[in-house]
Amino acid sequence: MPTPEKTSLSAIVAAGQDLLESGGQQGLTMQGVAERVGVRAPSLYKHVRDRAALQAAVAEATVDDLIVRLETTDGSLEGLAHGYRGFARERPEGFRLMLSVVTPPETLARAAVPILHASAELAGEEDALEAARLVTAWATGFIGMELGGSFRLGGDVDRAFAYGLARLRQALVSGAELPAG
Repeated sequence: MPTPEKTSLSAIVAAGQDLLESGGQQGLTMQGVAERVGVRAPSLYKHVRDRAALQAAVAEATVDDLIVRLETTDGSLEGLAHGYRGFARERPEGFRLMLSVVTPPETLARAAVPILHASAELAGEEDALEAARLVTAWATGFIGMELGGSFRLGGDVDRAFAYGLARLRQALVSGAELPAG
């Protein structure tokens, strides 16, 4: 009779997410995860082939968690942006990993659905993708700067975030002419 599994992929990924947040990407190691789930490191290879696969699994689970967070918002541009920002503030290392090259594009595409919908509502179906990219790039940049401590000129960062969202909404609704090309 085969011996029972002492861990599961979901336990490995959960341990990986915890280690990621406490130790950054360098803290997300096969050895660290093995210790956290109570097995020897070679046992992990039954579930993930290497550290890159572990990172990809953790990134995908993080995107899934983000999707759940976005689904709890009201679906508005502002609700989604605040949900995205709140998620990044609570899970900064997961946020950084999620945006790295280890995350499969199809995984990120699933997270784009709510912002595509909100963008279509504001800018129209024809411009929804461009609008979603604008909002996502602005929010990701703002959040990245915030997490990196780059806002050092004083002022209220929450007010700046709200200001940016209001201006984005205004621009998307106005339907300004796109440059040729």
